[in-house]
Amino acid sequence: MSDALAEGSVIVVSAPSGSGKTTLCRRLLDDVPGLEFSVSHTTRPPRPGEQDGRDYHFVSGEEFERRRAAGEFIEWARVADHLYGTSGDVVRRTVARGSDVLLDVDTQGAAAIRRAIPESVLVFILPPGRQDLKARLEGRGSETKESLQRRLDLAKAEIEKAGLYDYLIVNDDLEAAYERLRAVVLASRSRLGRQKRRLQEILSRF
Repeated sequence: MSDALAEGSVIVVSAPSGSGKTTLCRRLLDDVPGLEFSVSHTTRPPRPGEQDGRDYHFVSGEEFERRRAAGEFIEWARVADHLYGTSGDVVRRTVARGSDVLLDVDTQGAAAIRRAIPESVLVFILPPGRQDLKARLEGRGSETKESLQRRLDLAKAEIEKAGLYDYLIVNDDLEAAYERLRAVVLASRSRLGRQKRRLQEILSRF
């Protein structure tokens, strides 16, 4: 796997729901050339404004299980009664042609990606605090009292796993958080694993 990924980087971004991850990732994809989004499959229903094939591939539980049994997912997880999975074939094809691939997955998925692709770059987006996250979730207007509490409890459990990541970015200021995330992606392109071929070409001319 490592040799196959030498041409591109796998960038994994995780965050509790409501931390601004989707906004940051969409801007990153619009702004940074050579970066492609791996659209995950999920059994959860679309939220307002989400589009099938752009945000997620929304599939039935039966379809998800068929793909999982066929070994299509490089990682998959059950989160809040819904299933999520990342296509291994999409990731491999993207990095093989020299592009970076951006994965939006939870902490379980990030751990699985790290096991499968040790050189992947893991980034965790943190909310400034519990009250700020609660206000953002309430602002959606789609949470019941019970679902809000579940999301906050899940957020705490996810944040407890943030120490497994390579980079932590606190989204207390959207512009500053975006610049830090963009810097991580650009810096990953200068890592030795990415530049070995170019290094050898330069050395051959000395």
